[in-house]
Amino acid sequence: MVETAIEKGIAAQAILRSQAPFERSAILRRVSLLIAERVELLAGLLSAENGKPVRDARTEIERSALTFRIAAEEAERLGGEVIDLGINKASRGRFGLTRRFPAGLVAGITPFNLPVSLSSHKLAPAMAVGCPIVLKIPSNAPLAMLEVAKIIEESGAPAGSVSIMAMSIAVGDQLVTDERFKVLSFTGSPRVGWSMKARAGKKRTLLELGGNAGALVDEGANLEWAATRCAAGSFKYAGQTCISVQRIYVHANVYEEFLALFVAATRKLRLGDPSREDTDVGPVIDETAARRVRTLITDATAQGGRILVGGLGEGTYIPPTILVDVPASLAVCREEAFGPVAVVQKVEDFDSGLAELNDSAFGLQAGVFTTDVAKAFDAFNSLEVGGVIINDSPSYRVDHMPYGGVKDSGLGREGVRYAMDEMSEIRLLVFAQPG
Repeated sequence: MVETAIEKGIAAQAILRSQAPFERSAILRRVSLLIAERVELLAGLLSAENGKPVRDARTEIERSALTFRIAAEEAERLGGEVIDLGINKASRGRFGLTRRFPAGLVAGITPFNLPVSLSSHKLAPAMAVGCPIVLKIPSNAPLAMLEVAKIIEESGAPAGSVSIMAMSIAVGDQLVTDERFKVLSFTGSPRVGWSMKARAGKKRTLLELGGNAGALVDEGANLEWAATRCAAGSFKYAGQTCISVQRIYVHANVYEEFLALFVAATRKLRLGDPSREDTDVGPVIDETAARRVRTLITDATAQGGRILVGGLGEGTYIPPTILVDVPASLAVCREEAFGPVAVVQKVEDFDSGLAELNDSAFGLQAGVFTTDVAKAFDAFNSLEVGGVIINDSPSYRVDHMPYGGVKDSGLGREGVRYAMDEMSEIRLLVFAQPG
C-alpha cells in the first residue's frame, strides 16, 4: 500500500503544479467546512480511541478545521518578491523575481495524542503549496483521521495527492529512508526523531519532538491566574502533550501562596470517563504509559519528594499529581514525563528562575508569569526555547503562530505559513536588460 501511495503521489505532482492558488484554496476551504460540520462525529471517535475528554476532543476538531481554513488563506498569498540587483556596475539594469515552488513528495508521521490536529498541521500546508503527501497516522488512534481522509477526498483533492494510512513502524520506516520523498515532517519522541533525521538522507527534515516545559512565576504575578493556567497546562489530556507544564519555578516570596492556589485549582479537576462532559482528565493512552509515569512518581518520592495532591491511581487512570522537594537531577525533572505530573520548586529570584528553565536538554516553549515588562523581555532574550509565553502556561498554542523548538525539542517550525516555507523552495528568476 505504501508503494502505491508513493507512486500515486508522484503521479499527482503534475496536476498539483498546474493548480492555481484559488483552486488549492477552494479545496482547503471545503475541507475546513466539512470538518466543522462533523465535529460531533469526529470528536466522539477521537475520545473513544485515545481517551481524550470529549470536550477537549471537540476543541481539537474545531482547531483542525481552523488549520485548514488558515491554509486556504495562506495558499492565496503565497508570494515572492522583486529584488533590484543593480548593486554594482556589472549588475546594472538587472532585477530578480522570486517565487516559491513545491519541494516535492512529503512524508508525514504523527502520534496518538493529537492525531487530528497534528495531522492537519502536515496535511494543510502540503496541500496549500501543492505538495503530494503520504501521512502515517498512529495505529492506536486512527479512526478520526480516516474520517478526515474521506472528507479530503470528498472536497476534491486531486487523486493520489493525499494518502492517509495507519501502518506498522517497520512499514512506516520507508517514509524516512525512501529518496523519492523530499520532505519528512515528524512529530513524536526525541529519540525516534533524531534517529530519523540521521537516516533521512538528503530530504528536508522537520522535527517537533516535545520536552519538559517549564513555567516561572514571578513575585509580582497574578497568582490566582498563574495557578489556574498552570493546572490546566499541566494536566490537560492527562499531561500527554509535548508542551505540558512539567516544571514550575516560583519566586520564594510567593511560593507558599502560589502552591496553595495551585493545589486548590488541581483538586477541582475531575478525573474520569472521557466520554462525560464534566471530565477534565481522562486516562493515559495505555498500561505501558501508566507504568512509566508511576515509576517517575515512585522514584521521586523514594528520593525525598512529596506528593501534595494525586498519586499513583489505578489502571490507566493517574490523578493529577503535584510533587515538591524533588531533587532536580531526577528523571521527573530532566526527562519528558508525558503524564499528569508537575514538579514545583522554589527559586530565590527571577534570574535564578530563568537559569532553571534553561537547565534542560529541551527547549520547546516556556511560560513566564510577570507584570514587569522589563522582565518579560529579559525572559524573551535569554530563554533557550522556540517560544516564550508571557502570563500564560507554555502549553498555549494557536494554529497560525510559528511553533517548534531548539536543542532536543526539534528542528524547524510548524504553524501553517511556516510549515509551507519548509515544504517549498525559493526559485529566482533574473532579468537582464540587453545593451
